[in-house]
Amino acid sequence: MSAAAVGVAFWLFTGVLLRGQGAETGSWFLTGDPLVAFGCLTALLWRRRFPLAVAMTVMIASAASLLATGAALLALGSISTRRRPVEIGVVGLAFVAASQFAGRFYPAQTPPGLLWFQLALPVLVAGIAVAAGVAVGARRVEVRSLRDRAESAEREQTARAAQARALERNRIAREMHDVLAHRISLVAMQAGVLDHRGDLTAEESRVLARGIADGSHQALEELRDVLGVLRADPGHPEPPQPSLDRIPALVADARASGLDVTLTTTVTGTPPDVVGRTCYRVVQEGLTNAAKHAPGAHVHITLEGTAGGELTVGVRNSPATAKPGRPPASGFGLLGLAERIDLAGGKLDHHPTPGNGYDLTAQLPWPNPIDEKRP
Repeated sequence: MSAAAVGVAFWLFTGVLLRGQGAETGSWFLTGDPLVAFGCLTALLWRRRFPLAVAMTVMIASAASLLATGAALLALGSISTRRRPVEIGVVGLAFVAASQFAGRFYPAQTPPGLLWFQLALPVLVAGIAVAAGVAVGARRVEVRSLRDRAESAEREQTARAAQARALERNRIAREMHDVLAHRISLVAMQAGVLDHRGDLTAEESRVLARGIADGSHQALEELRDVLGVLRADPGHPEPPQPSLDRIPALVADARASGLDVTLTTTVTGTPPDVVGRTCYRVVQEGLTNAAKHAPGAHVHITLEGTAGGELTVGVRNSPATAKPGRPPASGFGLLGLAERIDLAGGKLDHHPTPGNGYDLTAQLPWPNPIDEKRP
């Protein structure tokens, strides 16, 4: 619409000028000029797909039509948005040249002193159109850059959120496994003994039944603790996690459930919380696997290490003395344990031993607190 309005202004101005000088407008002014202008306006519809070709076509056609001046200015401004100096220069020169030829179609008398004005005015108008087009092009680039950066930031934020959810799911899965798998495995082992041993005395049966009840109750309490942490306010501190000092109690519970367990420790000092907690989970997983897959086996746990070196924990069990049952198995125990140890910067090794036993060993870095405080 703006291009048509500008063209109509030039066309009417020329018509008034011709009438004032007593000249005839002629049939071209009334028919040919509007038809050429209409063709130029129609060609502008393809200016984004074929910018240079459309711009040059409109410039050449505008030499025969004053009404097409607005279309020519729009084409010049459009090509300027691309901000390519060669294209702008060629189309700009074509516009100035076309403006000089357009006046030749009509017998309007121009004073000699205004010849410079006939050249300066198209140059000025072309400069304004180029400046406006370059400004619009720069603005488009800026808006596109801002949009791309916003989309990139949104994608990055979505990826970080997805990664955080995945990490949190893995952490919850590890906690659920560590909390429940050990306790339920001991309960399943006691239930298996109670079911398969027909020579148990009444007192032994009561002890096993009481162990099953106590283990089930403890598993339920531990499950409630985990769910309570998940539902708690994010600002609420989590309950203390088990560490190295809880391993003797863990071994005592395993013995009370019927496992044959011995513990040998030469650890001196107190390791960091992450190292101690990971060590506890290694022992817990080793006892759980022994209860599942090696009933009646002897389990030997060794702990050794000191600050400034490594904390080594080993859980080795002898071959099973009874046929293993089929307790529920998640299949993610060692996987979750490997993730824990990797996060702590340690190494995990597990493999069968000669004689159908099994060895689970973890080496965890134990930095010296004095070295960490040094600048």
